[in-house]
Amino acid sequence: QVQLVESGGGLVQAGGSLRLSCAASGSIFSINTMGWYRQAPGRQRELVATVARSGRTSYADSVKERFTISRTGAKNTVYLQMNSLKPEDTAVYYCNAVTTYKNYWGQGTQVTVSS
Repeated sequence: QVQLVESGGGLVQAGGSLRLSCAASGSIFSINTMGWYRQAPGRQRELVATVARSGRTSYADSVKERFTISRTGAKNTVYLQMNSLKPEDTAVYYCNAVTTYKNYWGQGTQVTVSS
């Protein structure tokens, strides 16, 4: 079992920055990848960024060069640094952890970008 707790969401002006954090606890040794997804009202949940056990990262085209995903060496905390935020980035952001047997999700944190 894995527990995920997100923090760092809030209200910012367009062009501003936010740093999201996801703290993982429980069977963290079983986690293969972690990442961030987001869901805006009336939209499907979409991938934002992922980081694998090896440290390899991937990003959605819409956030590449603006967002950066990173993690601690212990893999118990994952961050999403969001720069040059746009109103289109407004969504609930969810932390995700993938193990061999199961996917885990946090409760989500709201990010609102005003124009």
